[in-house]
Amino acid sequence: MNKLWKIAGFTPFVLVAFINAFVDLGHKITIQNTLYKVYDGSELTLLTSIINALILLPFILLFTPSGFLADKFPKNIVMRVSAWFSVGIVSFITLCYFMGWFWLAFIATLLMAVQSAIYSPAKYGFIKDLVGKDMLAWGNGAMQATAIVAILAGMSVFSLFFETMYSVSGLGFLATKGEILQSIAPLGFVLMACAVAELYLCYRLPTMTQGSSESFDKEAYVSGKSLKRNLALLKSHRNIWLSVVGIAVFWSISQLLLASFPTYVKAEFNELNTFKVQMIIGFSGLGIIVGSIIAGRFSKQYIETGLIPLGALLVCLMTLLLLSFSSLTPYAVIFFLFGMGGALFVIPLNALIQFHAKEGELGKVLAGNNFIQNIGMLGFLVIGTIASLAQIEVSYLFYLCMVVAIGGMIYVVRLLPFSLVRMLVTLAFFQRYRLNVEGFDNIPEQGGVLLLGNHISFVDWAMVQLALPRKVYFVMERSYYDRWYIRIFLDLFGVIPVSNAGSKRALESIAQKLKEGHMVCLFPEGSISRHGHLNEFKSGFELAAKHLESHQAVILPFYIRGLWGSAFSRSHAGFQERRKSFAKRNITIAFGESLDIHSNAQQVKAKVFELSFSAWKSQCESLPTLGRAWIDSAKKWGSEVAIVDSMSGSMSYTRMLSLTLILSKLFANQTKGQQNVGIILPASLASSLCNLSLLMASKTIVNLNFTAGQKAIDAAIASAQIETIYTSQKFMDKLMGKGVALSFPQNVKVLYMEDLIGIVKSNKIDFVCKMIQAILLPSFMLKWLYVKGVKNTDVAAILFSSGSEGKPKGVMLSHLNIMSNILQISDVIHARSEDSMLSSLPPFHAFGLTVTMLMPLLEGMLSVTHADPTDAVGIAKAVAKNKVSVMCGTSTFLGIYARNSKVDKMMFDSLRLVVAGAEKLKKDVKEAFVMKFNKEIYEGYGATETTPVASVNLPSEFDADNWELHKASKDGSVGMPLPGSAIRIVDPNTMEELPVGEDGLILIGGHQVMVGYLNDEEKTREVIVELDGIRWYKSGDKGHLDSNGFIHIVDRYSRFAKIGGEMVSLGGIEEEIAKIIKKEEIDESVKYVAVALEDSKKGESVVLLVSGEQEQCQKLESALKDSALPALFKPSKILYVEAIPVLGSGKVDLKGAKDLAEKLLG
Repeated sequence: MNKLWKIAGFTPFVLVAFINAFVDLGHKITIQNTLYKVYDGSELTLLTSIINALILLPFILLFTPSGFLADKFPKNIVMRVSAWFSVGIVSFITLCYFMGWFWLAFIATLLMAVQSAIYSPAKYGFIKDLVGKDMLAWGNGAMQATAIVAILAGMSVFSLFFETMYSVSGLGFLATKGEILQSIAPLGFVLMACAVAELYLCYRLPTMTQGSSESFDKEAYVSGKSLKRNLALLKSHRNIWLSVVGIAVFWSISQLLLASFPTYVKAEFNELNTFKVQMIIGFSGLGIIVGSIIAGRFSKQYIETGLIPLGALLVCLMTLLLLSFSSLTPYAVIFFLFGMGGALFVIPLNALIQFHAKEGELGKVLAGNNFIQNIGMLGFLVIGTIASLAQIEVSYLFYLCMVVAIGGMIYVVRLLPFSLVRMLVTLAFFQRYRLNVEGFDNIPEQGGVLLLGNHISFVDWAMVQLALPRKVYFVMERSYYDRWYIRIFLDLFGVIPVSNAGSKRALESIAQKLKEGHMVCLFPEGSISRHGHLNEFKSGFELAAKHLESHQAVILPFYIRGLWGSAFSRSHAGFQERRKSFAKRNITIAFGESLDIHSNAQQVKAKVFELSFSAWKSQCESLPTLGRAWIDSAKKWGSEVAIVDSMSGSMSYTRMLSLTLILSKLFANQTKGQQNVGIILPASLASSLCNLSLLMASKTIVNLNFTAGQKAIDAAIASAQIETIYTSQKFMDKLMGKGVALSFPQNVKVLYMEDLIGIVKSNKIDFVCKMIQAILLPSFMLKWLYVKGVKNTDVAAILFSSGSEGKPKGVMLSHLNIMSNILQISDVIHARSEDSMLSSLPPFHAFGLTVTMLMPLLEGMLSVTHADPTDAVGIAKAVAKNKVSVMCGTSTFLGIYARNSKVDKMMFDSLRLVVAGAEKLKKDVKEAFVMKFNKEIYEGYGATETTPVASVNLPSEFDADNWELHKASKDGSVGMPLPGSAIRIVDPNTMEELPVGEDGLILIGGHQVMVGYLNDEEKTREVIVELDGIRWYKSGDKGHLDSNGFIHIVDRYSRFAKIGGEMVSLGGIEEEIAKIIKKEEIDESVKYVAVALEDSKKGESVVLLVSGEQEQCQKLESALKDSALPALFKPSKILYVEAIPVLGSGKVDLKGAKDLAEKLLG
């Protein structure tokens, strides 16, 4: 709802609608109350019916021209001209009040109605222009509520002033109509002030459309041909016609009740106070407001037609109770529920009319809707008039309303049985689920539509149907369809059964439904995903599409998010248990732009992949900040062990939370006036406490790379303007022992965690108080007390990139970046209650910060920390002792574990998932790891700029029911994109998307894409590009997507040497060297890296740096010279070095290697 008020022009539009209805009702109520004071019985019913008929008549007579004007001219201009007329009419009415000209004021009601009739189609058409199709239900609900509030305000304000002025005037029961009108004449000034305000606000409305060049056919209008043509337009679309008739029935009953109820009250209860009578009727308006809010809630970003039969039932029940009470009070409840039912009934129908109406015809359709409604209301008022003239009791008019209401309800259920089924499904699912729809604008209003998307659960079909305002026919496996206990229900929804034996008939049936303009949905994966990823898209739908012309139907891709991990999915029971919550589960379905009906399976799958970004959008945007998420997690998991540190021991969530509450306040005081705060700590309990406490204190954490050297650290401190660094004295001593002596500028304050923990221990009372708070206070109160003033789009962390290809860059990551990546990773690894994760990667690396430090703590997994990732034996002890199930590492670190003779296979027995990232997984490392530990390594892919994970290979799952392997990994690939991430392969020069299988620049899109580079907007613009509403990061990697959606990286665009005009891949040279090493059985301990150096003759030349035993290095040099490699691939020089430069992350320091080669060559 808040989105509506942010739309430019929506606020003045709402005020215009309010004032217009307020003025109309103000005058009408004044006339009706005057009639109520002077007449009673049949005369009162007759005159009340006539005044209502005068209001309706212009809507009928001006049906065609008002629709023409709304389409011909910009709608805001039509409203502006109408507002000028309103000022003139109200001025005349005010004069009538003061002069006591009652019958002229009575007739002026007709003039007011003329103005409203011209204004109405423009107003309702303007809603769609202003808010768009995806917010139509909300927009209509807001307009309905505004109109009713205006009506209630008009009824109450003018009735109250009327009664007050009438009493003050001292006029008795014998007062004439003119005398009464003169006594309340100052009300005319209220009308005039409102009309002038409406005129002013009309000039604030934006021009949304330019109108059409269509001309008005006067002859056709006078002869009635235009009327017939416009009515034929309504009848040409069944859904529009049914909606119009349904709305007309409700308002017709309402009109008759409003006209006859005052007479009934005066006769039965002898009530003479007009204010009291109008207030009882006004409760129907309150009901409409409540019903509008409910309809808007149910129809957030889509149209919930399941509310239609529910509203019809409520209206029917209330009319049946009209003659059941002996006092006035219960009628307030009756009118309230009547109004609420009417809103639930009318709002979805109005939204359906606007949704299905074609552009350029909306004005005529809405005017036609007004015409039918007003004909119906006028017809019922004529019945009321005839009944009055025939001296028929009012109670018989109520009986008529009852009969029509019952007939209307039967009509709705009979002609719209599908809506009844939708209502039952809505009530069943929305107790636990909240549906959001993205891309509602992309849904075609009519014509054949083939819906194709992912299959994540048993109830995907229900979510698809609930999101769509049109009926959908679902393609279903016959073995499910033939089960007798669900077949009747499925037939109501419209199911096309399919089986191998009768697939040809099913394909023909699909094609026929599409030709007839229906929506057909099938899940091209063929079965429910067992791993949460997209499976292979089968090409069966292509056979059905082959029978269709391009103009007969389109493909509408969709992606469902939120049901993975539910009881309806095929996810692991442990993962489902973790995802259980008392709160409603958010389900999002995203619809993409329509594709040609002849698109192939690979093209459709690629679009569905990209839609995962849109499907994740609403949830990601509402994610909490890291500090808030930590409090939620700590409160949820309470006394469970949060972390086990190989040096410090274990600690529970509650104890950790109490410490972070203390430290966050302490840090806030110590770093007052500072935003970026430095941390130099390895993976440890101290590091986790420090990072979480600073995040709670609303600081930006900057974990400094202590392996990068003094120069890089100094540059980072200067760049991030760091004034305070938190570290550990023990850790600094350990670095000193390894020959790493760090010094800091004088203006930088260095604080040690040992000292801070000492402060905490010395104040035991404060610790006990914080412990009590952590245990007793609810999450929302702790967040209010300790985490303030931070949005999820604010920068949470600055990580300085490895600088493998140049100067380290400060990568700014927001809370949203990190939280969304954590959620994505947790989903795909199926995080379970019994899971524990090894945290050994340094937190100055995105992989270490996001995946191994923050994710387990925020997702309730046990975090097992070990400070040194190169300590193979220490790592093995931590894994074995704590039964670690998930381990993440670099290829370098995993290789160390595989080669260490002191690490036994049994020590890694508890691992269920091993993921490699940060650098390319070397084939020999993978083979050695599998050989020794019998554990597969699954390679992931990403960058610091993507927080870091963008894709990952995962264990495949076997579907025994369908005898099908659900592949989640593929040799030679880096996996499929994470749900919510988008991968696009483009031409690096034109940014045009390339076909499946073709190599190009890899773009990574998603909510985990960084905010930008610190203090370097130019560099940010170089690597961030916005395409199709998605921010993409140019990875610099060259690769392709295969037909199954797996990413294959073949090289880096930046790792080339240009030799004599020829581009030579340095990565390709290294791959060939790896083959030579294997073929010649050279010791694998030999390390190498190829670099490109300037060459005065050839432009550039390739130099190879080699480290290892001299004999083995010479053997490699000899093998290279004798190999059949092209001359361009053979290095011009081979340099022996003591060690290849390596970064703290384990990656080769490419910039350092190039600098070393230049230094050696002088």
